[in-house]
Amino acid sequence: MNKNIFYILIMGLVTLYSCTDDFLELNTNPTEITVESLKQEYKHIGAFFPSMLEAISGNQVMHNLNNDSWVRHYATPTPFVGGVNNTTYYPRWIHQYWNRIYGSVMAPARKAIDRAEADGGDMLMFVEWAKLIKILGASRLSAYHGPIIYSNYGTQGDVIYDSEKELYNTWFSELDEIVTAFSANKDYEKFTKFDDSYGGDVSGWIKFANSLRLRLAMRIVKADPVLAKTQAEKAINDSGGLIMTNADNFMLSLYGKPFHEVVICFSWNDTRMSASMESILGGYDDPRAPKYWAPVADKSLVADHPNFPYKGIRNGAYLESKDLHLPYSTISEDFKNAKDRKLFDAAETHLILAEAALRGWSTPMSAKEHYEEGVKQSFAFWGAGGVDDYLSNDTGTPLDYDDVVEKDKVNDFTSRITATVKWDEAGTNEEKLEKIITQKWIAAYTNSIEAWVDHRRTGYPKLPYNYQNDSNSDFGVIADDDFMKRMVFPVGEKTSNTKGYESGVSALGGPDEIGTRLWWDTGGPNF
Repeated sequence: MNKNIFYILIMGLVTLYSCTDDFLELNTNPTEITVESLKQEYKHIGAFFPSMLEAISGNQVMHNLNNDSWVRHYATPTPFVGGVNNTTYYPRWIHQYWNRIYGSVMAPARKAIDRAEADGGDMLMFVEWAKLIKILGASRLSAYHGPIIYSNYGTQGDVIYDSEKELYNTWFSELDEIVTAFSANKDYEKFTKFDDSYGGDVSGWIKFANSLRLRLAMRIVKADPVLAKTQAEKAINDSGGLIMTNADNFMLSLYGKPFHEVVICFSWNDTRMSASMESILGGYDDPRAPKYWAPVADKSLVADHPNFPYKGIRNGAYLESKDLHLPYSTISEDFKNAKDRKLFDAAETHLILAEAALRGWSTPMSAKEHYEEGVKQSFAFWGAGGVDDYLSNDTGTPLDYDDVVEKDKVNDFTSRITATVKWDEAGTNEEKLEKIITQKWIAAYTNSIEAWVDHRRTGYPKLPYNYQNDSNSDFGVIADDDFMKRMVFPVGEKTSNTKGYESGVSALGGPDEIGTRLWWDTGGPNF
């Protein structure tokens, strides 16, 4: 049987039986598949995992019109809702990722944990695996909203939110338990049929768990530098290792479905290259550009840089009509053949370590060496050549932008980035950090949540501001020279979970608005 069909059938069966457990004893057909028969190959627990993993990555209104736009990776040619929407800082789509994480990650994870704990013995390894996926999903959701429901999830009545400080302490503690259990059971084989990421290899999941700890540690470096350093060095020094080469990357299977952006770009014509990608990749003459984007057919669109035939749309742009920007660069056609997408790769690890070294933490190599290795790993992942020449470029800087299909200077901008690619050991820590985070932004393509975290946390890259800013008192105001700080809590929480909502606002430490900074986004200096 085709593996993807197998997953669909099993996930459907487990969902059905998880809803009808109370009736099994009274209404059992001996020829049907039951929870008890599924236990023979651990499917009663394992079948939850492909669907949980698949749910980690959202779609158009969860990412493409939110963080993908706010951090300037993709842009839309479509003037949704009269051109006033999330991309112009007026939220229209708020609850979708919240519902996805709770409905498709947290809920099945709880069911898998309950069943694994009931079975006991070595099935408890599934408990730790489910906890790891919960941390991944919840940490991404918290990057949107700040405080979220975690430790109290599943309780009755008003459900109290965890503060961000509580969340990170809980996640670090849970990662301790996960890594300890996995390290003691590296030969465990029962994940295999349900694991399209590491093929059931527990050692791969250990590297991911350690790398996730490293990521979360760097997130909070300005809010709690002591805890950040302690947790980062714990990850670095763990014998299980980190994701240091592309062979170790955490890849999320698409389970036979198309890459989200393929549908959004080619079927709906709702996403295109961003102007920031044009500016940065073009200015650096980046060989990864054709791996990310398709060149334009109309060369008059790139008359100002004919040797770089890619054209992007400014984020938060004024869009007179959708048709005007459709000739701009689509994503690369290669994505139509994608089988998976990266959620954590070696480039991210090395670039985090570069920042860690810059901060004086104990790292395997110097800041320069990790910086260059991060870029090399990114080039290798995308199959791009010329990395040595790229790393020696000490003159190229991002391009200014001209939206050639709009009148006058509408949507145009002058790049604020003066950093070059080549490492300068004599530079200040701030100059070095700008290089690191700018390269991390480029390498994060197709997985932009952490790039949005880094941009809020550090201010890098120095991205252009929105041309059109529709924020107002409804959801909070973003200054014209500032950026979206967070997504407000789902509106339904105010009425369906009133005390919980109030606890979330209290933990946020400010109004439930898009301009309120999250805990780790202190607004203070980077050093």
